[in-house]
Amino acid sequence: MLVAFSVTPIGAGEDVGALVAEAVRVVRASGLPNETTSMFTTIEGEWDEVMDVVRRATEAVGAGGGRVSLVLKADIRPGAHDALHAKVAMVERYLEPAGEF
Repeated sequence: MLVAFSVTPIGAGEDVGALVAEAVRVVRASGLPNETTSMFTTIEGEWDEVMDVVRRATEAVGAGGGRVSLVLKADIRPGAHDALHAKVAMVERYLEPAGEF
């Protein structure tokens, strides 16, 4: 499964980068395939392991501020492998000039 999530401390002011970095630190330490963009972190793995990482990342942000907003989107597709990259590669192939697909 793929899970894209965003965790944000509430009431911590405008500069939340240090707290968000704590969440990303948890994700990267998990060893699961992941990517972080300006808006979301996406992680790939089995349900229990991915949701555990999301929980721990959320708790890491909450430890610095108490109240946390969590946005989560999941693509649950049994048997899929390397969907983190395969889904993007498919779109890129469609963007290639006609005749080069």
